[in-house]
Amino acid sequence: MADTMQFDLVSPERRLASMQVTAVQIPGADGDMTAMPDHAPTITTLRPGVLRVEGPEGTAEYVVTGGFAEISFDGVSVLAERAVPKGDMTQEHLDEMIAEAKAMYTTAKEGFVNEPGPVDDAAKLLSDMVAMGDEIGLSSKQPSL
Repeated sequence: MADTMQFDLVSPERRLASMQVTAVQIPGADGDMTAMPDHAPTITTLRPGVLRVEGPEGTAEYVVTGGFAEISFDGVSVLAERAVPKGDMTQEHLDEMIAEAKAMYTTAKEGFVNEPGPVDDAAKLLSDMVAMGDEIGLSSKQPSL
């Protein structure tokens, strides 16, 4: 079993991380998971949350809002819709993310009357954004649905 694996985190704006790590904790849409070297190949979607990376040089945390994680035998690649180092997150960032999620929810409610699937998905996204704010210690200003 190898001690480390390659980890890459990319968002549309830039590459945020490329390093050797021992574990990656992923906020998966179907539940949190930890990938370690020699993990079985898996692809999962991300939900809003904190992606934690453990390596020889310590732990790094990134706030992600969605995307995909591809786990292979030799590494993890994360393609995030939006990713920000946790230490760089501000109340302004969180407010913007929650406002975007609330706008998506409002649009879904108006566009999909009597079709719960897309409305439920948008409501879950908004709920996950609020929970993420609580997890990172920022005020989510609980929006009313």
